[in-house]
Order: sequence, then structure tokens, then C-alpha cells
Amino acid sequence: MKVYIETDRLIMRNFEDSDVEGIFQLDSDPEVHIYLGKNPIKTIDQAKEIIDGIKNHYEKNGIGRLAILDKETNDFIGWSGLKYEQEVREDFDYYDLGYRLRKKYWGKGIATEASIESLKYGFDELNLQKIGAGADIDNLASNRILQKVGFKLIDKFDFEDDPHNFYEITKSEWIEKKRTANNGYSL
Repeated sequence: MKVYIETDRLIMRNFEDSDVEGIFQLDSDPEVHIYLGKNPIKTIDQAKEIIDGIKNHYEKNGIGRLAILDKETNDFIGWSGLKYEQEVREDFDYYDLGYRLRKKYWGKGIATEASIESLKYGFDELNLQKIGAGADIDNLASNRILQKVGFKLIDKFDFEDDPHNFYEITKSEWIEKKRTANNGYSL
């Protein structure tokens, strides 16, 4: 699996070992982990393990999260993309859309832009029929992003003792959203 996606502002690509410092900056920030179990990483070795885990998803499932870089500066922004999720929901496996950004990039529309590109890739390139996503109920920004890009709230579930919303979007819903798009993003 080799993915390279480019937008006006972003480059989304497979993770590389050189992304370790960016992952460390992202996942060592306690504010980034408020809705992720409040357990930020402490060492660069933990950042390497995260990258190795993502690369393992590429090998095992042919899909995985993508690094997001600022197209102008090449700065590591965070990650987004799809992965085959087998741990979050006990009752079923699914293709999951996710994103995580360094705090200095919050509120700039990057998670929305990267999510749209991830959905395009999933539906148009991989021909997936449905994509899911989960968000901590209290993470209002993340819930808003998922709704904005077309996900529908399906149900609620607990993950690591915290209540989460579970969303889905089908390929036919995505096609309809593209047909009627007027949200300023090129779907």
C-alpha cells in the first residue's frame, strides 16, 4: 500500500521513520489526549512504536493512517485516514476514519479537509461500501467534523469507560453528498 494525496494545503502520505519527531510532538501533548484516555506518550521510543504499529496496519490490512504535512513548509501536522478497526467496537469490525492534529493546527479546517480526502480515497479508490467513525461524546469539535463531512450518528458505545458516538457514511450517501456539495470543499 502506497498512498500519496495532495491538496492545495496538505500532503497526505504513508508514514516514514522520519516522522518520529512529529509523532512525538503530537502524542506527547496532554491537550491532544484529553479525549484519548489522557495518557500521552513520554518517550521517542513510544513514538517509534506508534509508527511501527501504523506500518503494521499497512502490511496486515492494506490500509492505515496517513501522515499529514503542510505543503508549504513540510511541517508535520498530524495524521488522518482510514484503517481497518478491529478493537474499538466489540460487536463488529469496520473501516474507520480518524484524525489527530498537533494543537497549533486546530481550528484551521485541516481535519475536515483531510477527512474529505480520506473518504474520497476509501469510496473512489478502495470501493468501500461503508466507513465508520467514533468520537468521544464530549469532543464537540470532532463530532462536528464528522457530521460536516456527511457522517450520520448511528449509536453510542463505551470505549475505555468513556461514552462515544458512532457514525457511518455509505458510498451511496457519499455520492449524493458529492452531487449536492456546496460547502466550499471539492468533493
